[in-house]
Amino acid sequence: MDIVRILLAILLPPLGVFLQVGFGGQFWLNVLLTILGYIPGIIHALYVIIKYK
Repeated sequence: MDIVRILLAILLPPLGVFLQVGFGGQFWLNVLLTILGYIPGIIHALYVIIKYK
């Protein structure tokens, strides 16, 4: 399942974070980072997926 989350984090970073931690601070932070720049959103999503394994 982690592979699916990682692929989703690359394509749609907030979706990958949502599947890992749900709606919360990490999700909204990722939405903001994705709006400000796609790459920071991907990096944060991958970090969240790896950290909350």
